Amino acid sequence: MQETRLDTARIRAARRVIDPVFLDTPLYRCEALEPDLGCTVNIKLETANPVRSFKARGTEVVASLLADNASRAVVCASAGNLGQALAWSGRGRGLDVTVVASRFATRAKLDRIRALGAGLELVDGDHELARERAAAIARYDGVRLVEDSLDIETCEGAATIGLELVDTAPSFDTVLIALGGGALATGVGHVMKASAPEVEVICVQPLGAPAMTHSWRQRRVVTTDSTDTIADGVAGRRPIPAVLDDLLLVADDAVLVQEASIIAGMRVLLDHAGLVAEPSAALGIAAILEDRDRFAGQHVVTIVCGGNVDVGTYHQWVGAAPIHRS
Repeated sequence: MQETRLDTARIRAARRVIDPVFLDTPLYRCEALEPDLGCTVNIKLETANPVRSFKARGTEVVASLLADNASRAVVCASAGNLGQALAWSGRGRGLDVTVVASRFATRAKLDRIRALGAGLELVDGDHELARERAAAIARYDGVRLVEDSLDIETCEGAATIGLELVDTAPSFDTVLIALGGGALATGVGHVMKASAPEVEVICVQPLGAPAMTHSWRQRRVVTTDSTDTIADGVAGRRPIPAVLDDLLLVADDAVLVQEASIIAGMRVLLDHAGLVAEPSAALGIAAILEDRDRFAGQHVVTIVCGGNVDVGTYHQWVGAAPIHRS
């Protein structure tokens, strides 16, 4: 395999600094999903932890490095899950955490960031504007900027999920990974290509936020002017070149799914697996629902990567979701 920015030895070392509450998350075959999906489905559940997403695997690595620094202040931009994770990791290590987010972000995520003790600054725009503001704060105040997916710690923290898949899962054919900024996809993808190259790595993104998928397909950075998706956790417009370079080395395919399929995926996970998944976490199921023939008879692993939702909005989604059969 050509070399990515990631290093397998560092990924294994990351497990030693990540709080065990975020490690060895449930991985199980969910037979109740299989009649609807037409394939064997294993769930890797990354919501059963204090921040209800995989993001703390990366922020634990970041915070462990910052804990010994003279400057203990850190800032990040977040759609919500990274901010919660950094707030949690920073609180345990005495860091001064500031999170910049869109004021249109999921309310439950913003409330949780505040509850975890981080400073929260809201911008009147999308996640890309929040990234610009966080970078400006870091420059002006001379504090550490944590950039999700660009900072290798966020990718290698996420990659520990891949270690758990190859170390504990029975043989499987495909892993479906939500694609946003790319930390999860490049992290898990790196481990798959290094340790289980026969496994197909498929990244899944909403049709309404396709920048990274278009970039992967065209092998160059493609930006978009806007996004239109309920999957706020993956709604980026400007891919990071270094992350795209890694993704090109580890992803076998990148697919786009419709909003109706994302909602249907959330409903399937609720009805048949008893899981509350945020839209980004249902992307893998959505991909199967849209192309059952592709996955028929396969053994598939999907990473349910987050479960932070506004309850009222969530019920509106899953209460109205049609399940499309092909």
